[in-house]
Amino acid sequence: MEEQKNSSYQISLPLILCIGLAAGVLIGASITDKSGGPEINQDVQKFREVLGLVKNEYVDDAETSQLVEDAIGHMLGKLDPHSSYLSAQDQVAANEDLQGNFEGIGIEFNIFHDTLVVVAALSGGPSESVGLQAGDKIVKVNDKNIASIGLSNRDVQKYLKGPKGTEVKIEVVRRNNPTPITFTIIRDKIPQFSVDAAYLINHEIGYIKVNRFSQTTYKEVKEAMSKLKREGMTKLILDLQGNPGGYMDQAVDIADEFLEKGKKIVFTKSHERKYDEQHFATERGDFEQGDLIVLVNESSASASEIVAGALQDNDRALIVGRRSYGKGLVQRPFRLNDGSEVRLTISRYYTPSGRSIQKPYNNLEAYDQDISERYKKGEFFSADSIHFNDSLKYETENGRSVYGGGGVMPDYFVPLDTALGGSRYFNQLFAANVLREFAFSYAATNKQRLRDKGYPDYLHHFEVTDAMLNQVVAMGVKNKIQPRPKDLEKHKRYFQIYIKAEIARNVWDNQSFYPVINETNEVLQQAIKLFDRIPELNRSKL
Repeated sequence: MEEQKNSSYQISLPLILCIGLAAGVLIGASITDKSGGPEINQDVQKFREVLGLVKNEYVDDAETSQLVEDAIGHMLGKLDPHSSYLSAQDQVAANEDLQGNFEGIGIEFNIFHDTLVVVAALSGGPSESVGLQAGDKIVKVNDKNIASIGLSNRDVQKYLKGPKGTEVKIEVVRRNNPTPITFTIIRDKIPQFSVDAAYLINHEIGYIKVNRFSQTTYKEVKEAMSKLKREGMTKLILDLQGNPGGYMDQAVDIADEFLEKGKKIVFTKSHERKYDEQHFATERGDFEQGDLIVLVNESSASASEIVAGALQDNDRALIVGRRSYGKGLVQRPFRLNDGSEVRLTISRYYTPSGRSIQKPYNNLEAYDQDISERYKKGEFFSADSIHFNDSLKYETENGRSVYGGGGVMPDYFVPLDTALGGSRYFNQLFAANVLREFAFSYAATNKQRLRDKGYPDYLHHFEVTDAMLNQVVAMGVKNKIQPRPKDLEKHKRYFQIYIKAEIARNVWDNQSFYPVINETNEVLQQAIKLFDRIPELNRSKL
């Protein structure tokens, strides 16, 4: 099977030196040399005439290459929401995120007070090998000053990313060291991971968080399940909230792990028969019998919806959360001669029951505003506000009603908890990087003490005190953010949990972030209580 990609709010993770965007379900990659016949040739000739007039007769000098790029993008944008054009540069950046690795120096970073700060040197990467440390401030790259110049994340990518084997010289300022240190780093391939966390919630329930479907996702999920089964897992929660999608073959393989041989997973239809495909479960499957719950929300799209739809239609898993995004179009990338790429919608995919989860896109402006309109209409807070067309009703294997026409509706709805995430003060501090800066500083000062006690002790006993919150408020004032004591008191628990999670990430690793922050994951907290509903999947009504 050829590669396929999918796409479409979750707490942001520390930035890593990579750029990527899953823009839809993609299938394969090819270069096309089809002329398209007489009608196409006539249209091309007309376009060439206009372009020639602009080039030769227009009053000012015109950058015709950019005009062509804009015209192609505009043309594809008129077809559907997911057909698109990527320049050669953008194509490389967009694909890296889904290929499971990128090429760079291997650091997690953040920008504090307009200064690039190393959060961590990635294990096994070139920065770790030369001795770069957490807390190092990178002030020069190849003798060019990058401190206090209005540095952006995109600027960091430009300075530090580059092909494997190329050299970059950086100058860092290290705490308690008065003399800047110079490092010469040879860029290398840096692995990226799509499984953010895999751990036991209790003695029997495992939890796996998947952030996207990249080329390595199936392998990562398999390894995570094997690890959790060795630790005693008999029940699993697969968290696809905020997962925008990725490669379709990875979604198919993951769904296969939970379904018995012969069960249909997904099929595609197009006016070109060569793009019609059907995918069924094979003999393999590491978790075909254990109780399974899948978490989705409005930002779960494409490949996430393939997995959720397949498991729901086969009555294999309880789907919990809120209605998913509604992306059911398949794109194929066509590489052009200059390295740019056209991603063209070539088919639709359908869940096993035959439903398309693609939401309407006859009005592209309305399509872009769909998620915000769902919020305004109250869908995030009440399932009763969601109305499906009876003509789009389908049945699961055991006769339960499901609907097409706009995402996967969960079997159990969990409303958005605004009490946790509705703090304006939190959002201001977060946007100014104050919360991460405090957590980073606290972790740097207390790392050894916390590590000596161990993560289990930290998870169960560490508390973010009022004194620590006062320090956060003071740091906010330095960043010109006025204190909001009533807001802080109202959302105090959320502040404490988030700061605790960020400290854990800085002391240990990214995995340690999730057992803490998941205390605020209301969908997960509800799902933990729902395993006794699993037997109802075998009945016609849930």
